[in-house]
Amino acid sequence: MSPDQILVPQPTQADFPEFLSIPVRVAQHAASFPDKRAVVCEATTRNWGDFDRRVNRIARGLAGMGVGCGDKIAILAANSVEYLETFVAGLRAGACVVPLSTMAAADALEKMLDDCDAKVLFLSDRYRGLVEPYEDRLRKLVAGGRIAYDFARPGWSGFEEWLSPASDEAFAVPIGMLDDFNIIYSSGTTGLPKGILHSHGMRDLLAVRFTALDYGPDTVSLASTPLYSNTTLVSVLATIGVGGTTILMTKSDAGKFLEIAQRERVTHAMLVPVQYQRILAHPDFDKYDLGAFKAKLSTSAPLRAHVKADCLARWPGRLIEIYGLTEGGASCMLEANLNPDKLHTVGKPGLGSEIVVLDEHGKVLPQGEVGELAGRAPVMMKGYYRQEDKTRELFWYDPDGRLFFKSGDMGKIDEDGFVILLDRKKDMIISGGFNVYAADIEVMLLGHPDVIDVAVIGVPSDQWGESPMALAVRARGSKATVDEIRTWANGQLSKTQRLVALEFRDSLPRSTIGKIMKRDLRAPYWEGRESKI
Repeated sequence: MSPDQILVPQPTQADFPEFLSIPVRVAQHAASFPDKRAVVCEATTRNWGDFDRRVNRIARGLAGMGVGCGDKIAILAANSVEYLETFVAGLRAGACVVPLSTMAAADALEKMLDDCDAKVLFLSDRYRGLVEPYEDRLRKLVAGGRIAYDFARPGWSGFEEWLSPASDEAFAVPIGMLDDFNIIYSSGTTGLPKGILHSHGMRDLLAVRFTALDYGPDTVSLASTPLYSNTTLVSVLATIGVGGTTILMTKSDAGKFLEIAQRERVTHAMLVPVQYQRILAHPDFDKYDLGAFKAKLSTSAPLRAHVKADCLARWPGRLIEIYGLTEGGASCMLEANLNPDKLHTVGKPGLGSEIVVLDEHGKVLPQGEVGELAGRAPVMMKGYYRQEDKTRELFWYDPDGRLFFKSGDMGKIDEDGFVILLDRKKDMIISGGFNVYAADIEVMLLGHPDVIDVAVIGVPSDQWGESPMALAVRARGSKATVDEIRTWANGQLSKTQRLVALEFRDSLPRSTIGKIMKRDLRAPYWEGRESKI
C-alpha cells in the first residue's frame, strides 16, 4: 500500500519531531552503550553492539537478495534472539515485516504469504509442518528466499550459513514516517484474515509515549507471549526504542516467569489476563522477590476486577491496564493503583485518544448509555492491506469530519469518564429482542467461590432466538453441582439474563494471547443452522 493509497489520514514529521525509526534508535544504542545487554533468550545473549552488527549483516543479506523498500519478509518461528534480529534487520533493509501466527492453520498461512507478496520466509523447524503442504506453491519467494533457522532441508538455506558472507559494517536505507513497518494478520475465521498495516511513525511513537510508563534505558522487560502478537510487539518495541533489555521466553510458564523475574530484576512485563491469573495462583508466588517491578501492563482482553485487586495487594509496582485495537484508534488506560474504585473499568482515553459511544445508527450516545465504542488517536494503522472495503467498514466521522475507528466492542462511559467494556458486538446475545451482555453475567458468576473461570455464550432458543448459557471451570476440590450454581446465579439475574444451562469444563479454549475463543465454544450448539436467529 503506497502513500497515495492510504485511506487513513497520517501525521507528518512536524506532528512528531522526535521520530527517528526503530532501526536508527538501535544504532544509537549500540554507539552509546555497546556492552549493555539488548536481548536475552534462554542461553543466548546479545549486547547492543553485537545486536546492531548482527542486524547489519542480516539487512545486507536481504539487500543482496534484492529486498528493499516496501518489500515484505515473513517470519514463522518461536521467540528467539534470531527472530528479533531478523525483525529489526528487515526494517533496516527498508522491508515490511510480516510476523506470522504459529497458531494459524496451514491453508490460512498459505493465503497470508500469497496476500503479502513475501519475498523471503524465515522458518523454524517446529513449524515446518505448517509450510510443507504448500511449499512448492510459494512462487513469490525470491531465489534463496527460504531461510531455515534450525533445520537442514533441500531448497532451504541454513540461517547462519546464509548470513556468514555478509559484512557487519553499518547499513541503512532512508526510512520515512509513512513507510510500511509491519503487517499483522487478524485471526479471521473464514476467508483471508485482515492484514493490519502499521507505519514506522506509529511504531516509533511507542518509544516516545511509553516513557510515561517508566520505560527507559534501565528497563528490563520480560516478554512471555509470541512475537507475532501485537501485544508482545508493543512492549518489545518500546523497550528497544528506549534502549532497555528485552528478555524473551519461548513459551508462557508461570513458574519460569517468576524465576526469571526474580533473577533478572525485571522491571516491566506486558501480560494477558490469563497469565495474571496463573502467575498469581502459583503456589510459590509470595516466595519470589518481585520488588524490582516498576510497571506491569495488561491487554488483549479485560482483566477481571478481582484479579486486579489481588495483583495490587500482592505484586509490587504499578498495574496498568491498556485497552486498544491493533488497528489503533480507541485506546484507554487504567492506572489501577491510583483508581482502586474503578477496577471494573478499562480506564479513561489515553495517549491522545478520544472515544465516543455510538448507537446502531451511528449517532453519539450520552454518558452512561450502552453502544459501540469508536475512537481516534494521533496515529492509526494505514489500513487493512489490500482490503480497502474492509478498512472503510471501520470508519465513522464526527460532525467536524474527523475520522474515528469503530471498535466492534460494546461499552459505556461512566459519570467520571471511565470506560466500561461489556462485550464484543458479534458476541452480544440478543434474547427476545433484548441485548444481553455476557460480561455482566460472567462477572457475577466469578463471584461464586467455586467458579474460577467462565464464559457465557448464546445458544439457540425456539422461543427467544438465543439464550445465555454458561461454561464454567470449578475451583480445585469443589463439590458444587451444576444445579446449585445455576440456581444461585439465576436468583441474582434479570429475566432476560437467566441461564438456560450451565456446564462444567476442565478448561476454556484460549488463543496464545489468552482470549477465550467463544466462537469455538458456540460452534457445536449452532451446528447445522445457517444463522443465529
